[in-house]
Amino acid sequence: MAGGDSHSLAERTRSGTDDAALWRRFRGTGGEDVKIGVLQRLKQAAPAPQGFSLHLADIVPPDLLRGEALMSGIWRIGMSRMTLAPGEDPWSLALPSKHVADRLHRFAWLPDLFAQGADGAGRARSLVDSWIAGHGRFNGFSWRIEPTAVRLWNWLRCGDALFEAGDEAACRERLDCYVRQVRYLGEVVDTSPEPKARWNAAVVLVANALCFGDTFALGPAMDRLDAECTAQILPDGGHVSRAPSRTLGCLLQLLALDDLLVRSGTTVPDFFGKWIPRMGAMVAFFHVPDGALDPFNDGDESRPEVVDAALSRLPAPPRRFTFAPKSGFQKLEKHRLRLVLDCGEAPGEPFGDQAHAGALGFDLSDGPARIVTSCGFSSEVNVDWQAAVRRTSAHSTLILSGRDSATFTLNEETRLQSASGPEGISAKRLEESDEIWLDAQHGGYKAAYGLLHRRRLFMAANGQRLAGEDSLVRPISQPPAEDRKFINFEIRFHLHPTVTAMMSRDAIRLICDNGAVWRFKTSHEGARLERTAYLARGVVERPEQIVIAGFADPNSDGQEPPNCVRWAFVKEVTA
Repeated sequence: MAGGDSHSLAERTRSGTDDAALWRRFRGTGGEDVKIGVLQRLKQAAPAPQGFSLHLADIVPPDLLRGEALMSGIWRIGMSRMTLAPGEDPWSLALPSKHVADRLHRFAWLPDLFAQGADGAGRARSLVDSWIAGHGRFNGFSWRIEPTAVRLWNWLRCGDALFEAGDEAACRERLDCYVRQVRYLGEVVDTSPEPKARWNAAVVLVANALCFGDTFALGPAMDRLDAECTAQILPDGGHVSRAPSRTLGCLLQLLALDDLLVRSGTTVPDFFGKWIPRMGAMVAFFHVPDGALDPFNDGDESRPEVVDAALSRLPAPPRRFTFAPKSGFQKLEKHRLRLVLDCGEAPGEPFGDQAHAGALGFDLSDGPARIVTSCGFSSEVNVDWQAAVRRTSAHSTLILSGRDSATFTLNEETRLQSASGPEGISAKRLEESDEIWLDAQHGGYKAAYGLLHRRRLFMAANGQRLAGEDSLVRPISQPPAEDRKFINFEIRFHLHPTVTAMMSRDAIRLICDNGAVWRFKTSHEGARLERTAYLARGVVERPEQIVIAGFADPNSDGQEPPNCVRWAFVKEVTA
């Protein structure tokens, strides 16, 4: 990283040219610099309101560890680490990547600084003021629609501590800059094809109207948010992206707006009462006993205190269920053992731009101890890693001939690879004698190889055994394959970073961080351990994965090896 001795990078992986090329490839039109027109500049120049009539309450607990690090001058974003001198601001530095710059401009870290007492509040206001000096009039990169909307929301979360404390002239400049951005956002939001940008703009425009008592703007803003809820929240309460942490983030914003509506004396629209309980129930569905979430699709684990903040503010205890039909997930639970299976299709354009090809992958935990997962996801980690973990091989499922179970096609509007499918994905559930069976399948490999992937799961009543069977089946309706060459396959079980794996003669021992021990057994010869990656805790960790490899008969009915592989996770129980 250039810029002197006062800051440093723990990792430098690519040149500026390479970084720009990756940014264009993996961020599409949403990563391109924007422009401002003459009319938009004129509207920005109109007089700003005198001040807030109401402030947004920040219901998200601060990240105190991040706040402490920032006070020490340490800025971490994914695998990048910068050390700033006292009083130095990141805007004055040559940043390591466009991704790091993008995350900084969103100001998600700002409430964490304000939580560090008077010194933290002073540092937070100073950083906002320095950003305004360099970017507050307009900047093509930092004023892109999504980061602008996210930045405004994070500024609003800081309330009077940001806008009404300190030097009067500085307070006025912060307010003026906020108003310029929100007016610009209102002008350009309809040009964005990105669902995230539209959602974040919608919640900001509602909050802005309520905070300034603008009844004229409130009606259209509410209509916009109502439309986005209908478009982006599924009937069962899950986000259309099928990412649990996306559901959590949207729920927290609706809860904050609901609080703002009540305090402003404004009637809460009916759609709040419709969506908030459903979204809360879906967050509870994905709530792991360690307090965080399952990291499906472009969702991370999320901090447990943030999950609790959302669940504790629901109007009633969340509804409990084991099958989310619209979101496409099944859950098995017996005693402490818990499994969530992905048995739904990727949503397709435009909502599939960040979706994963993880059909029939699962997360498995024993109480608070996570065992099996995927490679996860984090918006903090660089864009090439985010793209890599979308592939089927990054999930705990079967991969045939190295192909993805979903189809990735270019979304011409966003210039991103959008996932759709797989066809014919389904799951049947049977509960009998306190035991649970799941029989799931998908046809993602049928067009290319004429084979279905079928996964059967059985959870014992005592919660101490999970048995599975993966098979590759040629349907009776499919004519025999002309090419009888066997096709390579792999079955992967990505282990959580808290698991220590050890090979033994007849099994693989899995030691969890709470001391619980599980044994992985299989009928298939040659199960091995390999390194994998895990992103869902905000950095790239390198845990292990169990890999079973073989060659499938293209004309098999899937009843016997090599097209049928049986395996099991069995808990070691001490006397």
